[in-house]
Order: sequence, then C-alpha cells, then structure tokens
Amino acid sequence: MKLQDKFNLCGIDDERSRKVLFPTRVVLTKGKVTGSQYLTDYKPAQVAIYGYHDQCTLDNRNSTENAGVLVDFGRELHGTLTVSVWSMNGKYADYTIRLGESVSEAMTPITETDKNPTNDHANRDIKTGSGAWASNETNESGFRFAYVELTSPNMFMQIRCITATLVYRDIEYRGSFECSDPLLNTIYDTAAYTAHLNMQRYLWDGIKRDRLVWAGDMNTELATILAVFGANEVVPKSLDLVRDVTPTDASMNGLSSYNLWWMLCHYEWYMGTGDYDYLAAQKDYIKALMERYMTYVDENGAEILPEGRFFDWPTNDLPNEKHCGLQGLLRLALLRGGDIMKILGETETAAECYIAADKLLAHKPVPTAKQPAALLAIGGVCEAKEMFDKVIGPGGAAGLSTFLGYYTLCACAEAGEYEAALDIIRNYWGKMIEMGATTFWEDFNIDWLDNAAPIDEPVPEGKKDIHGDFGAYCYVKLRHSLCHGWASGPAPYLAENVLGIKVVEPGCKKIKFEPNLAGLEWAKGTYPTPYGDIKIEITKDGASCIVPEGVEIVK
Repeated sequence: MKLQDKFNLCGIDDERSRKVLFPTRVVLTKGKVTGSQYLTDYKPAQVAIYGYHDQCTLDNRNSTENAGVLVDFGRELHGTLTVSVWSMNGKYADYTIRLGESVSEAMTPITETDKNPTNDHANRDIKTGSGAWASNETNESGFRFAYVELTSPNMFMQIRCITATLVYRDIEYRGSFECSDPLLNTIYDTAAYTAHLNMQRYLWDGIKRDRLVWAGDMNTELATILAVFGANEVVPKSLDLVRDVTPTDASMNGLSSYNLWWMLCHYEWYMGTGDYDYLAAQKDYIKALMERYMTYVDENGAEILPEGRFFDWPTNDLPNEKHCGLQGLLRLALLRGGDIMKILGETETAAECYIAADKLLAHKPVPTAKQPAALLAIGGVCEAKEMFDKVIGPGGAAGLSTFLGYYTLCACAEAGEYEAALDIIRNYWGKMIEMGATTFWEDFNIDWLDNAAPIDEPVPEGKKDIHGDFGAYCYVKLRHSLCHGWASGPAPYLAENVLGIKVVEPGCKKIKFEPNLAGLEWAKGTYPTPYGDIKIEITKDGASCIVPEGVEIVK
C-alpha cells in the first residue's frame, strides 16, 4: 500500500526529480576559514555524533570580519541549498546564505541597492541559523554560486558539507546536434539545458526571477522542447493555465501580443505532436481570439493592437519599431489562426482570417531594428532578402534580442543567409559562453562586453560587472535573469536549418529534409518525433536521413 492510500492523503503529484550535487570548487573565502578544500569532496551528506576531520570551519572568534565561503557548483541549476552543520561553540549560530547566478550576485547583499539585488520571485539572500548536528535546506531558486557567511560574533561553526539539490524533470535528451565547430556544439547543448531547467511544474521563463508562465515567452521554449525532448506534458499544462485565467476579451499576461503567441504555440504544438484532440479542445477559444484580432487591422492595412503592445525589450521605447514587429506578428498569427480554423472545420472563420491577413500586406512599415525586420519577413509582409540586406545583416550580432533571436535567425535562413546566421549565433550566444554562461540570459547586448569581467570570477578593480552594471526595464543589474528559456533559440534553429528537418504534416508524419552545412565541414544529430527519432548525417560529399516507420520524407 502506498503512503497516500494508507493515510488518505490528497494532493498534486510533483513530476520532478531531485539529485544532490557537491561544489566543483571554492571560489574564495573571507575572514578566518579553514578546511574549505573539503567542501568539494563527495561524502555522505549526513551529520553524525562523532568526530570528523574533513569539515570546513568558519571562525568569528577574535576576528573583525565575518567568516564566509563562496562555492561554485560548476553550472547553473534550479533547486535548493543545504548547509549541514556538525558542531559549534554554542547552542545556535546565525548565518546568511546568498545564492547567485554570478559571483557578483552571490557576494552582493540585498542591502547594497546600487547593484539592484532582489529576492523577487524566490528568496536568494536568506538570513537563517542552525544548531549543531543539523541540515537545513533553502527554498528553490536558480543559482550557480552560494555564499555562506557566519554572522554570530565570537563563534565558530563547523560545516560537514554544502550541497545543492537539483530539482528537474528527469527526461531524455532525444534531440542532438554535433558539427565540426565545437562552439556551436556547446551553444546547442547550452540552449537545450536552458529550456530544460525551466521545465518545472510549469514552463517558466526564468528559474531565479520570472518563475512564471508567459504565453509569449513560451514560443521559443516550445520550439526547443520539440527539437530536443519531443512532446512533454509541461507545454499543454502551461498553455492551459494561461488560457484558464484569461477571458477571450482580455490580454494574456496583460500583453495584447501574447494572445497571438499563445495561438502560434498551439499551431506549432499540433504540427510537432499531431494531437488533434488537444487542438480541438481549444477551438472555441481560438475562434473567439481570431474574430477579435481580425478587427485590429485598420482601413490602410496597419495593425492597431490595443495597449499592452509589447514586442521585445530593445524596441520597447521605439513606437515605429514596435509597430513594425507587431505588423509582422499579427499577419503570421492570422495566417496560422486561419490554418487552425481550417483544420478544425471552421472554414468560414478560416477564410476571414486569410482575408484579414492579406489586408496587412497593403501597409509595409520601414524597420531599422533586427527583430521587427525579422517578423515582417517571417510574416510575409516584406521580402526576407531585403530585410536581411537592409536591417538584419548589417552589424551582425549587434542589436539582437534573446527573446526574438530565434525568429531573427529564421529570417536569415528565409533570406538564404545560412552562414550569416551561424556567425550571429557564434558572436551573440557564443559571447555569453565566453563570459562564463552555462545557460542563456534574459537579455544580452554585445556592447556590454567592453572591459567586462566574466560571471564566474570576482570582478577586478577597473573592470565592468557584466551582471551588475547593465540591463534595463525589468532586468536592471543583478535582477537580470541568467537562465531564461526564451533565449534557447539556437537549438531549434540548428535542428531545422543545419540538420534540415522541416515538419510539413502534423505529428511529423511528413518532413522535408533540406540540410545546409553553411560553411561547416560536417554535421550530425537526431530529431525526436512521435514515431521515434530521425537520424541525420551530413558531409560535403552528401547527406543521409534515416526516419522511423510512420515518417515520410517529401520534397
């Protein structure tokens, strides 16, 4: 008999797993600390009433500086921190735990407001304490570094171990990508891991701050999940959550554009999974959305979406750029909404969607920023090669946003500029890795790189703090999330445009195989489908694509 049956326990299952991790290194110590080298040793994470010789001691006796130790777990993770205390010279000791996605964040107390450290969405600056023979676990958050500081004066505290408990969905990485460029391989893996960490009970955008379901931010995450993991319950569960709290006459997450992204998620989910019953369950809601959004095209063919007109952060204070982006987004959404209505037998509504979409072709706004140009190209309002030559190509990775980076790359491919897309990936996402990233960030600007220190070391005098000195809007300085799922776009892009897998019939029943090495020597990988995994190998001499039974390659 299971526990819940034995005691009639009612609740909701947690689909996630837990794994205990030890630090990979000690970054620094402050005050009187001995034995910090023992913190990286794997050992039973259990205190006991007998002598240890491999503990770390924080000692504030006869010291003017509190003793503290900063540990690094080697990569970003989502989970908790546990400090296991063996002994002390008293009954109780106070100490502070500070979790950080960077060394700078872990070493900055919440009282130092000039760097904007916060406890928003999850506590990361925690004042706590312990008696002897105790193991105390924190709340869940996103972090890589942890600083433990003894704050009780004239006391010492002996620490058996400092461990992190990774909380994650234990799922298989079915999709893969490997090529002749090691940097691109690392970028693909990092993008996949970024999305994976955000697949918690719901699909979040960030694991430290933004532990929320955002209907628009999910769109790139969904593409990454389909390319790396295949169908997973976290996607429909999260789509349903946003739908259920948003009437059809309201804006998801308070942003009028996010209803459009939510609808696009359903189209892409159906194409990837073939789950007709799930799509059909959305019919009335999507029909009501499409009927409303058809009215947001004026007599000149321009979009007139209501307030909550968010497009992406770099264009947030630029009305023309925002309008350009929303023009392309609305046309793309009306086309896909029409496709959904046609699939579900609502032919009259489908026809009305297509008519409204074509009205938008009469108005061709002129963008100067990359992401609006990309959506105008993807939405078919403007010609992709023109958008690349005039806006997207010049400056390379300059002016990119992590949120719509995936669509910007796709617009490059639409223009036939595959090598340029790989260069943008290397010079944008690759630069985050160069700065110590193990997951991709909420936003990033290559201008931040000038004289900046990496996130995995203390910031030297005279250097810029790339985490604590930059950012805007909701991601000012240390509030900036360094693990944001909407930044995972290189993974689906590489699967679709280098490995060349394009889904053309729902459930991956039919695919186009159109690989492009884009200057690489070779590439290989896998792509998950409901029928099994596709296996791809590409060299300059030729390419092979082995599909499982039930999947057909079409021209």
